[in-house]
Amino acid sequence: MTVEGAAPEACDLLVEAGHVVPVEPHGVVLDDHAVAVRDGAIVALLPRAEARARFAPAEVVSRPGGVLLPGFVNAHTHNPMTLMRGIADDLPLKVWLQQHIWPIEAAVMAPDFVADGVTLAIAEMLRGGTTSCNENYFFPDVQAAVYRRHGFRARVGLPVIDFPTAWASGDDEYFDKAGAVHDQWRGDPLVATAFAPHAPYTVNDANFERVRMLADQLDVPVHLHLHETAQEVEQSLKEHGQRPIARLDRLGLVNDRLIAVHMTQLTEAEIHLCAERGVSVVHCPESNLKLASGFCPACALERAGVNLAIGTDGCASNNDLDMVGETRTAALLAKAVAQDAAGFDAFTALRAATLGGAKAIGFDHLVGSLEPGKQADMACIDLRELETQPLHHVVSQLVYAAGRHQVSDVWIAGAAKLRGRELVDMDPAALVANARQWRTRMAGIRTGA
Repeated sequence: MTVEGAAPEACDLLVEAGHVVPVEPHGVVLDDHAVAVRDGAIVALLPRAEARARFAPAEVVSRPGGVLLPGFVNAHTHNPMTLMRGIADDLPLKVWLQQHIWPIEAAVMAPDFVADGVTLAIAEMLRGGTTSCNENYFFPDVQAAVYRRHGFRARVGLPVIDFPTAWASGDDEYFDKAGAVHDQWRGDPLVATAFAPHAPYTVNDANFERVRMLADQLDVPVHLHLHETAQEVEQSLKEHGQRPIARLDRLGLVNDRLIAVHMTQLTEAEIHLCAERGVSVVHCPESNLKLASGFCPACALERAGVNLAIGTDGCASNNDLDMVGETRTAALLAKAVAQDAAGFDAFTALRAATLGGAKAIGFDHLVGSLEPGKQADMACIDLRELETQPLHHVVSQLVYAAGRHQVSDVWIAGAAKLRGRELVDMDPAALVANARQWRTRMAGIRTGA
């Protein structure tokens, strides 16, 4: 409340929008509201007229035809692989991975590949309203530096896998390097770390136990692919006598640190186990559809009380980082799988793509909803275009009709990253030119030239 006669409060930014969807509280749309930002954090969310009376902002951004919402959180991605977009399409997971992706990666994986791929991905994510991601790839030291340089919020995975790569030659080196990267970025306001053991079929029991011990000591999440395909489950039963999640439970990893990605093969008991232990599940519907991996039972998980997030996976298997489109696919697929048209409604899907993702990666105290005290990670989507008219229901239009091309503005910690659809401090033409030279290099590798 403004005290009559009191001097207006200073703030850095006031964003006025025709509609604000704060996500928390759930199911709320605020018409003709504004968000005030100071020192990178939200200080107030209030009606526009009251905001103008209370604050003296250094900058005002007025979007009367826009919807202001928390930035999307892409809860599972392999962003360096943006440079491999479309390189091996229309293949099953095992063939795609072992006969195409891994051989090409072996030839190109190096710091420059990782840096250039992440940079391209950041630009694409910003243009689609994404402000945070959960990364899973090699050279996490390079990734972290690139995210920080561009002011992008990220949880960077510390890879663990049972075979040598360009990043590490063996078990001890994977863990030594993981510790060094974690120490380097401990306490950074934008970049944090997680352990990222690749999957149950590529990590042995001893390394999983080591991950569990260190994750507990360092207080970081564990991010891995789990129950992605029926073949993975069958292989685990044959080799370990247990389904993958039961094996992880035996090793002490099924807890509230676990970020379980894909989860297309689940029994009712496994769903309830995830709910009881506080596991977060990341639904990657488009990648799972494209690789014919199966269907995550999103409605059943949500109804059991499991925290659900949404991720695009990498561009080599999706083929984009479009969280607007991914959220729509997640909502539609969930209904079909559950045979329930009322399941996973628009508000629930949007929550999974924002606050659910933030909670999964341990950022929910910072982002995921528009609340005073949280960081001002925000996106504005323009719904005035004919494709989203007439506007009967704001969140239905966001989830079921809007496209990422309608994202007009993006802020991270109150800093403008996309303004009037134009990237701030990034050169699209240079990014495209660089991507093209990587295409030429990889074409030579594939043909043996």
